[in-house]
Amino acid sequence: MEIKELTRAEEQLMHVLWQIKKGYVKEVIEHLPEPKPAYNTVSTIIRILETKGFVGHTAYGKSHEYHPLISKDEYQNFASDKLLTGYFDNSVKRMFSFFVQKEKIDVKEADEIMKLIEKLKDK
Repeated sequence: MEIKELTRAEEQLMHVLWQIKKGYVKEVIEHLPEPKPAYNTVSTIIRILETKGFVGHTAYGKSHEYHPLISKDEYQNFASDKLLTGYFDNSVKRMFSFFVQKEKIDVKEADEIMKLIEKLKDK
């Protein structure tokens, strides 16, 4: 199945579902920051996520308990590949340089990255 890109609102709801594993619309809303969106808004977005193949549900009468069908790791892989190919010509070096120039990476993180690189060299 091909993963589709999520809107900001869809991604926010997916983060809640990844965190709570499963839940009803009301439970998803409880985990959202203030100001809380309307019940119907969240319900509509969850149904869109279901149409996109991100969310499934278990029906209990008229109530639906929703759960992720795509893991956070799967979406992270998709999103990072899109970022890498779409903005950095598929070059990790260019992406890393960008984050260093924008001061998005501190010295401690850079040190951890160097340790990861050393582990790769040892393989």
